[in-house]
Amino acid sequence: MTHADVDATRTAYDDMAELYTDFARGHLATATFDRAVLGAFAELLRANESGPVADIGCGPGRIAAHLVSLGVPAFGMDLSPRMIELAREEYPGLRFEVGSMEELAIEDGALAGLVAWYSIIHLPPERVPHVLREFHRVLRPGGHALLAFQAAEAADEVIAFDHKVTRAYRWSPDRLAELSREAGFTVITRMVCAPQPDERFDQGYLMVAKVAEPVR
Repeated sequence: MTHADVDATRTAYDDMAELYTDFARGHLATATFDRAVLGAFAELLRANESGPVADIGCGPGRIAAHLVSLGVPAFGMDLSPRMIELAREEYPGLRFEVGSMEELAIEDGALAGLVAWYSIIHLPPERVPHVLREFHRVLRPGGHALLAFQAAEAADEVIAFDHKVTRAYRWSPDRLAELSREAGFTVITRMVCAPQPDERFDQGYLMVAKVAEPVR
């Protein structure tokens, strides 16, 4: 079943794709904490012998490209066909494909890692548990997932806000961590950073792992 908000999100990002790409280009160069979190994520993957890593909701491909620069074999997936076209133009040596995080066309246990960098924020909160289960399904035992999102202050809050592209939600890190555990993950770390001058809200990061089953 296709939800109306999915069509709205796809259309909004298609329409804003060029502007968004110009805005995001070079952003990581000044985003100290973003680079730190992504660097720690890449280090964990390399220590675990790495393997395919999906950047889900990749937009114009900057996070996937950064992970590749850190020695992680990443590819990107996005709901917006125009974003994927631009990602392929920006990074012609990398793999990008159109797809939905709610129905990942990825086999069970195929990934060593997964990033959802400000991409779950547009999902209505009641559909996030299913997406977290999808993330768990496609990760192999020992794999890691990294989520970035605008953070809510109170311990159990999810707050809608007027994102510049389309409707979005701020998440309490505690609440998102709880849902991740319910999906089968182990929480590795969480971090909240105060907003930068060009940001309105605290920024949240949550890293989780799919723990390998014990050998019997």
